[in-house]
Amino acid sequence: MKRHIRHVPDKLIKTKVLCRCAEVRSQIPLTQSMNGRVLYDMLHKYGMVYIKPCQGAQGNGVIRVDKIRRGGRRARTVYRYQEGTRVRSFAHFGKAYQELYRLTKGTPYLVQKGIELLTYRGRPFDIRVMVQRSRRGSWDATGIVGRVAHPRKVVTNGSQGGTIYPVDVILQPYASHGRRKALIASMQRIGVKSARQLAAVFPGIREIGADIALDRHLKPWILEVNTSPDPCPFTKLRDRSMLHRIIRYGRGYGRKYRLKCTKSKRGMV
Repeated sequence: MKRHIRHVPDKLIKTKVLCRCAEVRSQIPLTQSMNGRVLYDMLHKYGMVYIKPCQGAQGNGVIRVDKIRRGGRRARTVYRYQEGTRVRSFAHFGKAYQELYRLTKGTPYLVQKGIELLTYRGRPFDIRVMVQRSRRGSWDATGIVGRVAHPRKVVTNGSQGGTIYPVDVILQPYASHGRRKALIASMQRIGVKSARQLAAVFPGIREIGADIALDRHLKPWILEVNTSPDPCPFTKLRDRSMLHRIIRYGRGYGRKYRLKCTKSKRGMV
């Protein structure tokens, strides 16, 4: 019999639930509901933030916002945002926020402390960890994959033209073989802890996709957790073992996946 699979779309609600767990909270960048004051304060504290629709998918609506100091003795502050491939700059925060408000159409957005992503071949990347409930009831990390952003975009999603690589490949410039193995295991544990925490509040959840960034110190940060993750990135790996495992686990709780994935690209290694 097919079991109910619960989907929790609101990013802010999921973040608040995850932050109740001390082990997970330390891996989450500060995230708040957006208004003009919150955006201004976080920009002036961190210099760069991401704003995201509280309910959205596939990287749609995600905007990077920077506060930049330019010039020497007569330095001036510039507020810049990037949405998709479009970049705009403003001399005053009020003008920047007015334009951002127009773009977001007044819908609920969140502001998240910006984590400067590591890059692979000059393009930022993050890591998707797939975690699923087994027939026995345990939470298992069933897949992990690297997502490299489109050359002219700030989001890494395959649906936005991102390129998919094995995680071990994109981490090679940053860590030894042993360190890479430890990092991968650490990110898988973070994914499992996140799934357990969300399932404690939303018992119908059967799977999550945790999007994790590594900063320049190789600390993992949870950028977002999706409760209805798309396995498409795993179709781009030459090694199909993770994809087959994901499909097998999904079959156990009645999930069928659409595996025709045309927008993302397979990385050449």
